[in-house]
Amino acid sequence: MTDHVNNDGAERAAATPPVRPENDQILFYERKPAGFWMRFWAYLIDVLVISAVSSILIRPLFALFGWETAETAWYAPYAILTAIVFYGYFVLMTKFFAQTVGKMIFGLRVVSLKTDRLSWSTLLFREWIGRFISVTILPLYWIVGFTPLKQGVHDFIADTTVVHEESYRKQQMARKRLEGSRLQESESI
Repeated sequence: MTDHVNNDGAERAAATPPVRPENDQILFYERKPAGFWMRFWAYLIDVLVISAVSSILIRPLFALFGWETAETAWYAPYAILTAIVFYGYFVLMTKFFAQTVGKMIFGLRVVSLKTDRLSWSTLLFREWIGRFISVTILPLYWIVGFTPLKQGVHDFIADTTVVHEESYRKQQMARKRLEGSRLQESESI
């Protein structure tokens, strides 16, 4: 009596390739965008810093020469100098540190969505032209709370966003399998 081993099932399993899932799931971590309220509090601190600098440097200079500081016209010398301090503060702090004092306190950083570093042209558009539009038409700044990357008008103009330095969010991306082991990216999940 001979023992007969049935190898038919093993041959069939070897003949058909294993079924591979159509999509691969890729997990990655990205910096979490800073929301409206974090950016708002950082901006208030920045305004306090700018006000202090203007009061320490510009106001005594005007008092020394007897020039008027109470004029309300936007083209008054005092208004022009304080505007230069205001916009210069944001441009220079963001260029050299990628954050202002308010953003440093709250652990926020400005990042470009296209490049690794912030260029001068990006900063001038973001901090000068974009911020002028956002400050002049205040409701435009509120869109920060409603966009996926928490971007304001000035961020859209310069392709930037503000992120938390030490906070990340987990994202999942589906990659579609083509032929063999080659993968093609598809939408984020």
